[in-house]
Amino acid sequence: MTGSSKKHDLKSKQKLEKKISFYTKVKDAVTSLNAKKTVSKKNKQSRRQKKLKAYDLSALSEFLPEPAAPEQKTEAKLNCKSRQTLVVQESAHLKAVLDNPQFQLDPFAAIHQHLLATQPPAAAKKDDAAGKQGKVSKDKKSRRKKGTSSISQAMDI
Repeated sequence: MTGSSKKHDLKSKQKLEKKISFYTKVKDAVTSLNAKKTVSKKNKQSRRQKKLKAYDLSALSEFLPEPAAPEQKTEAKLNCKSRQTLVVQESAHLKAVLDNPQFQLDPFAAIHQHLLATQPPAAAKKDDAAGKQGKVSKDKKSRRKKGTSSISQAMDI
């Protein structure tokens, strides 16, 4: 039996050595793959940085005029409660606009008057400088109004 036990011990040692060599090969393969991944990540990051450098427009900022007033952001992130309050406020505002008698008579004229009242005067000066272009668009608007009013009258009959 000693001969058979020696054969059994020898086979078990060989199996163990095969397993160990297999595990070392797997470990080496995993480490080499991880190394390749880090190298490729570094290459991707360097490419991105090069692209960002190509699109760097900070040198042009010295030639641009400074904004007069910083823009105010309302809320960067809306949570559920603030979104609901905003919806309630806006729906009430929309209802008030729709109930406005001037808006009911002529919506485009009401919107135009509102824009004239709320826009800064610099924009109004630019509109005056436009000249004929504004008149042409007003003529088109009046044509549209005439066309839509005749259609709505035909539908009422």
